[in-house]
Amino acid sequence: MVVYNITLKVEPSIAPQWLQWQKEVHIPDVMATGLFDSFRFYRLLEQDETDGPTFIVQYFAKSKENYEEYIGKYASVMRRKLTDKWGDRLVAFRTLMETVQ
Repeated sequence: MVVYNITLKVEPSIAPQWLQWQKEVHIPDVMATGLFDSFRFYRLLEQDETDGPTFIVQYFAKSKENYEEYIGKYASVMRRKLTDKWGDRLVAFRTLMETVQ
């Protein structure tokens, strides 16, 4: 299993609206691609939130091929929607992880 991990630092002024948009629009859109089996959504604790809260969304895929299909077909559109809606009021850092058993 692979995990597509997105860490986002969100400006305080948009945090409540962005959080609602994530839950109601963005995450459902990503899950609707059918390429991820589940997701987890976190808020990072014990962090300096002067510049805003930090959130983490993890999408779980059965294979790296599913992740690569998402990146190839959907990621640019999803990222553009994020930028169009919120501009530079957040910073996103993306990583790919693999479960170790």
